[in-house]
Amino acid sequence: MPRSIFHTGQVALLALTSLAPALCHADGPRERERERAPRTNIQVGERPYYLVSKLQPGPLKNKLESCAEGPFVRTEFSIGHRGGGTLQIPEHTRESHVAGARMGAGILECDVTFTKDGQLVCRHDQCDLHTTTNILVTPLAEKCSKPFTAAELDAAGKIVTPAAALCCTSDLSLDELKTLKGKMDTSNPAATMPAAFLGGTAPWRTDLYDTGATLLTHKESIALIRKLGSKFTPELKGANKDAKLQIDQVFGSNSAYAQALIDEYKAARVPPKDVWPQSFHQADVLYWVENEPEYGKQAVYLDDAELPADLPTAEDLAGYAEQGIRIVAPPTWALLTVDNGQIVPSQYARDAKAAGLGIITWTLERSGRIVEEVLPTKGADSPSFYYQSTLDALTSDGDVLVTLDVLAKQVGVLGVFSDWSGTVSYYASCMGLK
Repeated sequence: MPRSIFHTGQVALLALTSLAPALCHADGPRERERERAPRTNIQVGERPYYLVSKLQPGPLKNKLESCAEGPFVRTEFSIGHRGGGTLQIPEHTRESHVAGARMGAGILECDVTFTKDGQLVCRHDQCDLHTTTNILVTPLAEKCSKPFTAAELDAAGKIVTPAAALCCTSDLSLDELKTLKGKMDTSNPAATMPAAFLGGTAPWRTDLYDTGATLLTHKESIALIRKLGSKFTPELKGANKDAKLQIDQVFGSNSAYAQALIDEYKAARVPPKDVWPQSFHQADVLYWVENEPEYGKQAVYLDDAELPADLPTAEDLAGYAEQGIRIVAPPTWALLTVDNGQIVPSQYARDAKAAGLGIITWTLERSGRIVEEVLPTKGADSPSFYYQSTLDALTSDGDVLVTLDVLAKQVGVLGVFSDWSGTVSYYASCMGLK
């Protein structure tokens, strides 16, 4: 799913307590044994309790407080974004998937791209290795599409030209890719050396568990998610135009690339009802609808709108349904607006429902903290993006749960992507959502 999540203080440490075995011993036989059977002991960690404590007094807070002792269950309403532990654990790694499953995510995501030898792997972008792995401090750095260039700084140390690099999965063979270690998705634009470029983690995230996480192939993610007892939502990533190698050069066509994703579920004998394939490209979704109709029934058309003006009209949404698309997935802000100080469903949400479309949304808890007043920063990692349509109604971090409550009860979404699966799992378990 799209775009690059919680402070590193005491709350964050408490939240990870229940995840420590998976992170500290992820390569050991005990953890592999745990992965062989679906988890029934769902542990949501401290974060949902923190968010409940920040809620304004009222019926929602009372209800969520009444569920403090659980039980918490795995639920398909809770979708693990890039694994589901991504708030604090490197994305698209085995460790993030294990954390998401432990926190009750009934569906886990692998964003799918490719290596130069045509193998499908889990990465958010064809060219994100320079920000999500340690490639720049390994010998493989020389294979990057664009090698590291140091930042140019003025006499006061301010950035004149930011540091840069472009390292793609398609620059490497699968064997080469598997030697890399995952890290938090970030970079330092002021870096003058490759090692420094790997830094830059936001203060509401953490590097505490950034100790070399395990990258996954798409096939490995299927096997792992099955063992964890969750279901599947792979996102077929488009080509990065700046990469040295493009989709057609590896697969022959984009259709063959889309088919390759489905073929790996067929080979693993995963029932179509357990898979929600996604894409931002309508052609991919329509390919599945027309050529793999059993998998196409649950194909998800992702919406990459940046602003309200980018959203599809009621006529557009009705057109999607007429073409056989059944599920759309816009960003959370697209589904919400403010009326008399209250968060309510947006016109887009009403139009999508009127068109008979199911709705999934992304991504809860990916933005900067709301805290006691909304941060005035701009960009995809601040509340100004993910909460752009409801900023006037937000007062504290607890409003994450108000947002979730409106999405669930008033918009009626099928599921919510989250970077910290325990929050959505707590809410869904408390409200009895399946």
